[in-house]
Amino acid sequence: MSKAKLSYDGNEIELDIFEGTEGERAIDITKLRGETGLVTIDSGYGNTGACTSAITFLDGEKGILKYRGIPIEQLAENSNFAEVSYLLINGKLPSETELENFRNEIKDHSDIPKELANMIKLFPKSTHPMGVISSLVCALSGFHPELAKENLSPEEMDKAIYTLLGQIKTMTAAYYRTINGQDIVAPSKKYFCQDFLTMMFEEPDPEVSDALDKLFILHADHEQNCSTSTVRMVGSSHANVFATISAGIDALWGPLHGGANQAVIEMLDEIQADGGDYKKFLEKAKDKEDPFRLMGFGHRVYKNFDPRAKIIKKACDTILSKLGVEDPVLDIAKGLEKEALEDKYFVDRKLYPNVDFYSGIIYRALGIPTDFFTVMFVLGRLPGWIAQWKEMREDPKSRICRPRQIYVGETNSEFVDIKKR
Repeated sequence: MSKAKLSYDGNEIELDIFEGTEGERAIDITKLRGETGLVTIDSGYGNTGACTSAITFLDGEKGILKYRGIPIEQLAENSNFAEVSYLLINGKLPSETELENFRNEIKDHSDIPKELANMIKLFPKSTHPMGVISSLVCALSGFHPELAKENLSPEEMDKAIYTLLGQIKTMTAAYYRTINGQDIVAPSKKYFCQDFLTMMFEEPDPEVSDALDKLFILHADHEQNCSTSTVRMVGSSHANVFATISAGIDALWGPLHGGANQAVIEMLDEIQADGGDYKKFLEKAKDKEDPFRLMGFGHRVYKNFDPRAKIIKKACDTILSKLGVEDPVLDIAKGLEKEALEDKYFVDRKLYPNVDFYSGIIYRALGIPTDFFTVMFVLGRLPGWIAQWKEMREDPKSRICRPRQIYVGETNSEFVDIKKR
């Protein structure tokens, strides 16, 4: 095994270099504090590998994304969301029988408890859907106490997985219809995306359902991002799976993470309200002194074209063509995309449209309210969170997450009585 040498205060130690199956290399600092008293500082954990995982490989420089070793392009072209969910969670592609059983189990676990349906009606209509879904998922622990314990048998773990995959889409559709003054539609017993769209809109177009299925595949997992790391951190304390997934939903809610596709549409609305001159806003985006930010372009990890964006662009074109939606905001989006892809400023900086740019356009075309966009992200990312939680809980070397810090506060202060302050 290769070694790295660290010199400090006249001392020197050797640290192992760990190498992954795709050639990624990391310095193993597991014993650093014990042997030297030192810790590392890495704000935002941008250079820290907090775990090893066999689920997703991502190479931002080369624009590569693989689930269980299979390129995302192959999965988007040949697979479906249920099959990809099975792959992520179970580590292999299913046989026909395994896939059919998996789909049927999800369908059979899609009905939400009546009490939960009543809870949905009690939320103020102004409540953000992410707050509702997070609360309801956490509340599932009360309706399924046998699945909310610390140690689950393989059968109980499977049931918890089916419950999450089945019921979160039902909750989402139920809240959507409730705030729109419509009766809740029971699960249709169709497959995942068809079932969800049927509960939302009653009569989904098959092509639209297929496009949404593809979009969910692209969202299914993305390595150790903020929400996935949150799932692993909360799950490391052996919190129940419902509380753990609820925490992931809360992390995804943030505008710097899952809320990005909502920010795209809000930006497009802003451009429309100003007259619709997207070229003007492209120039504003280039001006460092201008506070305007171009949302949906570039990516924290990908330094090249987001591989998911290439695929989702085709799905976006299909949906817009199929639905024939006439929406000035979507026209602005298409114009913005075309201009940015040809503009030297954006091309040189590799600021290409990312998956959030196109997903926001798709949801807008489907008639899904802007504040529901992040919940749609939840539905797509759910199997990835589950897979990461399952992998961590089944790893005998897994430990509770406990980051360190460097204290920079006051020293040697003394307490002063309140009357003398």
